[in-house]
Amino acid sequence: MKKAEPWWLYMLECQGGGIYTGIAKDPDARFQEHATKKGARYTKMFPPIRIIARVQYPNHREAAQAEVRMKRLTPLEKRQWAYALLGETG
Repeated sequence: MKKAEPWWLYMLECQGGGIYTGIAKDPDARFQEHATKKGARYTKMFPPIRIIARVQYPNHREAAQAEVRMKRLTPLEKRQWAYALLGETG
């Protein structure tokens, strides 16, 4: 049986101050897709500025579950989570 490839939960800071959360195998490549308007509808309207967080998960299922939990948070809670991950105070 083939071992599952890791997936990443990533968070983007977007123009207008919004936060976009997604999952990908390669968050840097996915950021470039968002930046060139080949990503999600939200990032077409509010282009990404930078990746503010990324966390690796062992497989797609766990990353998708983490994404669902993260999308339930408010924008402030998402920022606090990202800054805590980076060890910053925001």
